[in-house]
Amino acid sequence: MAGFDNPRETWNTRYAVPEFLFGEAPNAFLVRAAQRIKPRGTVLCIADGEGRNSVWLAEQGFEVTAFDFASNAVDKARAFAARRGVSCDHRLCAVEDWDYDAGRYDAVVAIFIQFLPPETRDATFARMQSAVAPGRVFVLEGYRPEQVDYRTGGPPRREHMYTREWIEARFAGWDILSLDLYDAEIREGRAHGGMSALIDVVARRPG
Repeated sequence: MAGFDNPRETWNTRYAVPEFLFGEAPNAFLVRAAQRIKPRGTVLCIADGEGRNSVWLAEQGFEVTAFDFASNAVDKARAFAARRGVSCDHRLCAVEDWDYDAGRYDAVVAIFIQFLPPETRDATFARMQSAVAPGRVFVLEGYRPEQVDYRTGGPPRREHMYTREWIEARFAGWDILSLDLYDAEIREGRAHGGMSALIDVVARRPG
């Protein structure tokens, strides 16, 4: 798949349109999960794209840092935050290059980051998890392998999707506050639309 060979170029091209690829509304699961985040706490949004989730979180009073590796997306996110009258620290950075300060955030939010290959995913997630402060939460929504059959979003690679077994192993020792596997219709811009095989997780770091 060409997009995996040149991901930065692919995503910059996809974001180089006036409309928001995934819409301006926040992810529905994130809206439900936000009650688990410390009020007015610090939040890191990973691979946040055009800012639909980070801007919404800032509107709820959280102190938000967000990053994405596509400059077109970051430009749109900054403009979106300004248009909505909120302050977000939107930065240009790749997931593997971000400095995950140990215990820095009250929540780390990762919504549909399905581009990590199995051979590097565990190590990258371990770095993400290290950024969560003790007693605080990691919020994750992604696709299960069955998503490949739906073809309504995400890459056509089953090995990039999440399973219950992987989540339970990755968050071993954490308090898994919720872990839901289900199929549902989602409508997020023109990039995510239709029946989808979802997995939603909120996990609290011990301490």
